[in-house]
Formats: sequence, structure tokens, C-alpha cells
Amino acid sequence: MSADERREAAVRAAMAEFGTGGYNGTSTGVIAQRMGVSQPYLFRLFPNKKALFLAAAARCVETIEAHFEKAAEGLEGEEAFEAMCGSYQGLIGGGDVLRMQLQMYVAAVDDEEIRESCRRGWLGLWDYVRARTGAGDGDMAQFFGTGMLVNVLVALGVPQDERGWAGIVDLYADRFPGKG
Repeated sequence: MSADERREAAVRAAMAEFGTGGYNGTSTGVIAQRMGVSQPYLFRLFPNKKALFLAAAARCVETIEAHFEKAAEGLEGEEAFEAMCGSYQGLIGGGDVLRMQLQMYVAAVDDEEIRESCRRGWLGLWDYVRARTGAGDGDMAQFFGTGMLVNVLVALGVPQDERGWAGIVDLYADRFPGKG
């Protein structure tokens, strides 16, 4: 396996482990063990734990953007926006992206470098969605705000027939008649 392939494996392992244990609660030893390499080898790939966390956080945002891009492939404007809206829950339902995303926000509260990196990633995602869909400020705020609510509902395991979801279904049924 090449060094690039090992770095990729490290980022995937880091997303899973940091997503579960958080930045402060996850040791690089656990990540190395998941990869099947030694901790010193992991530090040849990444200079320190924070660099690995930042790479995992960047990958999380890249994964969301790639998911939106695939969902909206061949579509423009409102249709692209609708496809992105409808696809998000499927992305986070698998776990690693949702857990890593939530842990990014937790770590960002107390660490300026992590906060700035996550902010750049999040704003880059905002810019991507706006450029791809042409959505206005209100639609963008609604899209990302609803996405955050969906993160919470999925993380808490709220069944889709309970009241937290009803507003989302109603919101998007009004926006996309016949799609709710």
C-alpha cells in the first residue's frame, strides 16, 4: 500500500474513531490499531493528532459536498436544490459522517485552529450549494438550518412519525408540492 493509500486509510479510520470518541477522547493509538499499523507509523503520515483530526474534518465536509454533487448531477437551480434536500438524511444515516460532523462542532468550541478549519469547510459547503442551486439567503438558511435539525433528530433516534419530523415534511411538502 502506498503512502497516499495509507493516508486515505488513516483519514477513514480517524473519521470513525473521532466520530465515536471525539477529539479529546480518542487516542492516536486507537486510530493506528484500527488501521493495523503502529502509532509511530501513523505519525509519519500525519505530524500530530490535530493534523489528523483536521484531515478527518475536511474529509467529512468533502463527503457531504460530493454527496450533494452526486444527488444533483445533471440538475440545475430548484431541481438541484430539491435533490440535495432530499438526499441528506440518506448520507447521515450511515453514522460516520453524522458523528464526525457533530464532533467537529464540539471540538471547534474550545480550539481556535479547529474552529477556523471547520468554519472554512462549512462556508465552502454553503458557497457550493449556493453556486450550484442559485438559492437565495432565506432558502440557504432554511436548507442548512433544516440540515442541522435533521442531524439532531437522527442523532437522537427520533422516529420519523414523531413531531420533530412533521415540520420538516410539511416545510418541504409546501416547497416541493407532490414531493412530500
